Amino acid sequence: MIDASETERMVEALLFAAAEPLTLEDLAERLPEGADISSALKALGERYLGRGVILSQIGSGWRFNTAPDLAFLMTKEREEPRRLSRAAQETLAIIAYHQPVTRSEIDAIRGVQSGQGTLDALLQMELVRMRGRRRSPGRPVTWATTETFLAHYGLESLNDLPGAAEMKAAGLLSADMPANFVLAEVGADLQEDPLEADEEPQFHQDFLDENVQGGN
Repeated sequence: MIDASETERMVEALLFAAAEPLTLEDLAERLPEGADISSALKALGERYLGRGVILSQIGSGWRFNTAPDLAFLMTKEREEPRRLSRAAQETLAIIAYHQPVTRSEIDAIRGVQSGQGTLDALLQMELVRMRGRRRSPGRPVTWATTETFLAHYGLESLNDLPGAAEMKAAGLLSADMPANFVLAEVGADLQEDPLEADEEPQFHQDFLDENVQGGN
């Protein structure tokens, strides 16, 4: 078996150079067979504890992040993120807390009809994805968030979603949300990704394109 300290060095180098979080599978593809990746990640996490950068788990992947208390130092260096409209913020929050959810369900929760551009913008930013179709009349598309969403908001999993007040403070929700705007309770079922009993798997791209334009 490869030496533990050498495995730790190699994992450190890969994570340092990676632009996106790396999963255990990503690391295993690059490391020699028999490398104890889990132990290396644990050791790195302990070694970087309290340092300027820390090892963070984002969804199923791992990456180095600036320590939260030093984030203010990066303000000027960060690229200005694309701002979400109020409609997009509301839609994204509903998908995050109610997924899997259809467009008609999103509209019912928001109390207004969503424009086609709202979901298109969230798709282009890779914050949401099409999950599948409901086994109901019209076979409407169900929507869910992505790992890009988790990374964007610094969440390890959907169970780490904050409450409405915290979401507003983080900029995920507008401060002047409608009084009837409702978020579901976060449950352990949001951690998993298998299709629900009333869902069908994702479908071909021509159906995806048709659905986006058709507004399901």
